[in-house]
Amino acid sequence: MAKLFLTSCGFLTEEIKNQFIKLLPKNRTGMKVTIITTASMQQKEENKYIQKAKNDFQEMGFKQVDFMDIEFDEPKRLKQYDVVYIAGGNPFYLLHHVRKSGANEILKEMIREEVLIVGVSAGSMILGDNIQLAHLFTSDINIVKMKDYTALQFVNRNILTHYDRNDLFSDGRGESIEERLQNFEAKCQNKILRLKDNESTTINLTNIRL
Repeated sequence: MAKLFLTSCGFLTEEIKNQFIKLLPKNRTGMKVTIITTASMQQKEENKYIQKAKNDFQEMGFKQVDFMDIEFDEPKRLKQYDVVYIAGGNPFYLLHHVRKSGANEILKEMIREEVLIVGVSAGSMILGDNIQLAHLFTSDINIVKMKDYTALQFVNRNILTHYDRNDLFSDGRGESIEERLQNFEAKCQNKILRLKDNESTTINLTNIRL
């Protein structure tokens, strides 16, 4: 069964790492991983969190862990891999290049083939219905001037990562993150999947809209 593994901060804790390992076959010999670095923009594979992800995969026993930047690399290369890890960063920039490159359609094909996709922060958000929450909370980083926030829609809900990080999402008016999310849900009639920094969730194929 195809699965998505959604996180705010990747393999932040041993519990998250163990939850991910449970999704893998016992024999991981020959399994290949690619880390999509696009959302990191300037730093790309040099980003310290992306380097940590590579180390985490190697510690789990993966022998081949590659980097891929869909802003420049051919997205069909994704089909070579058993696990795709979509690293975090700027969700507008990431979604823009996922669409522009055609990686959205490649990822959809891979889901049907039961490739395991890991989302991290922005990488989780783009797997949901849309990224209107990114506009609500961080419109200042929309450097691609995106107007259409429709995401990949593998999950029929909006996804907010870093749900417990008031320091990231202060609005200056004293409203809590939860208050703003409840207002959004009421206005848009769209349920939100909330993920704290130390949380992960697995989405099975029955919850994926293709």
